[in-house]
Amino acid sequence: MHPAPSVIIFSTLSGLGFGLLFWLGIDPSPPTGMIGFIFFAIAYALAVGGLLSSTFHLGHPERAWRAFSQWRTSWLSREGVCAVGALCILGLYAAALVFLNIHIAFLGWIGAALSVATVFTTSMIYGQLATVPRWKTPLTPALYLTFSLAGGALLSGRTTIAIALLLFAAAVQLAWWQRGDKALANSGTDLGTATGLGDRGTVRSMAHPHTSPNYLMKEFVYVIGRKHAMKLRVIAFGLTFALPLILLLLPFSHIFAALAVLSHIAGVATSRWLFFAEAEHVVGLYYGMR
Repeated sequence: MHPAPSVIIFSTLSGLGFGLLFWLGIDPSPPTGMIGFIFFAIAYALAVGGLLSSTFHLGHPERAWRAFSQWRTSWLSREGVCAVGALCILGLYAAALVFLNIHIAFLGWIGAALSVATVFTTSMIYGQLATVPRWKTPLTPALYLTFSLAGGALLSGRTTIAIALLLFAAAVQLAWWQRGDKALANSGTDLGTATGLGDRGTVRSMAHPHTSPNYLMKEFVYVIGRKHAMKLRVIAFGLTFALPLILLLLPFSHIFAALAVLSHIAGVATSRWLFFAEAEHVVGLYYGMR
């Protein structure tokens, strides 16, 4: 699928923001005063900035509020409900910590649960799509959740937890790539099923159904070269996991910690670009482009 910049920004920033909010919410001795303000400001900047960037991909951003009404059936709507709930509850939690030096633990735990739920619902927007076999797997929510929790631990300075979660997230990422490369072939979908002519024999594409690109081809058919994809995978893996792990294992330094965070963010953005660029929507079969 076409990797829109707004979606990449949203996917990267919001996951990190809600991951950081999760760890702040469950912290038995969370930061207070100015330090607490800085941590929550960073978390809210990432989470809210990511959510706002996602509206730029909409044809009518001013109508985004209508998505909240479909929470019974829509993962996008559930994402919005969980995100607003998490931000409101943790806003009260943060205000009590920063301005009153009061730790209301149950608000933190509720906000943390809603933060995880937000990341999960985001992942299910993609994970429930049968039209993209690479995405339709339990590994998709696992990928989103491990990235979010690992990034949040890294941002909040939980070195030991961050190392463990980065290693786990790296394993999930490798498994997701390995499974995804075979997903379209294993789905049983081909040009015959795409056109409905498979029962008549082998179907071959002689010419595109349209003489010029249309909306479906622009939005859902994006072909990335295998060699190019592999290079980007190496870069994504190195920046997201390898370099941060090396920096975290070195004697502690604020510079190393900052570099680990920046490397991780750049790696997650690269991984998210590949997440969309490598998505093989089955509509591409109809146009003979798979």
